[in-house]
Amino acid sequence: MDLWARLRRMARELAKFGSVGALSFVITFAFFNVFHTALAMGPLTSTTLATVIATTFAYFANRYWTFRHRERSGLGREYVLFFVFNGVGLVITQIFIAFGYYVLDQRSTIASNLALIIGTGAATVFRFWSYRKWVFTAPEPAVHTVQPGVPAPQPFPAGQSGTVTPGVPAPGRHRGTRTGATVRPGR
Repeated sequence: MDLWARLRRMARELAKFGSVGALSFVITFAFFNVFHTALAMGPLTSTTLATVIATTFAYFANRYWTFRHRERSGLGREYVLFFVFNGVGLVITQIFIAFGYYVLDQRSTIASNLALIIGTGAATVFRFWSYRKWVFTAPEPAVHTVQPGVPAPQPFPAGQSGTVTPGVPAPGRHRGTRTGATVRPGR
C-alpha cells in the first residue's frame, strides 16, 4: 500500500474517530455535569462514572464504524483492551481535573468543565494512538515490487495461499504444481 493510500485511510479513520469522540465527549460532559452539579458528587467520581458510560458507547461506535475495516481479534480481547486504554485516558483527564480542583482550588462549574475539556483533549491523542496500535489492529499490507521483465505475482487458486510468480525461482522456496512456477507461501 503506498503512502498516499495509507494517509487517506488514516484521515478517514481520524475523521470517524473524531466524530465518535465528539459524541462521547457530549455524553461525558452531560453526565459529568449531572453527577457533579445536579447530584453534588465529587469531581473525580463524576468524571469516572461519566467516562464509563461514554466509553461503552465509544467502543461500539469505533468497533462497528470507525475501525470496521480492520481485522477483528475477538470482542472480549478488544473490549478489555479498549477499557484498559480508556482507563489510562481517564487517568490523564483526572490529573487535569484534580490539579485544577485540589491544587489550584478552582471549584466553580466553569473551572471544572474547562479542566475536563483540556484533560479530555490530552487523553484523546493517547486514545487514538492506542486504539490504532493495540485494539483495532490492521493486517500488514502486502508489499509487491515489480521488476522490469518479471511478471507480477498472481494469487493462488481458491483454497490455497500465497502467490505464484511464473518462471521466477526463489532460493529456499519449494516448487509449485504449476509448470515453471515458484510457490511463495502466504504470510
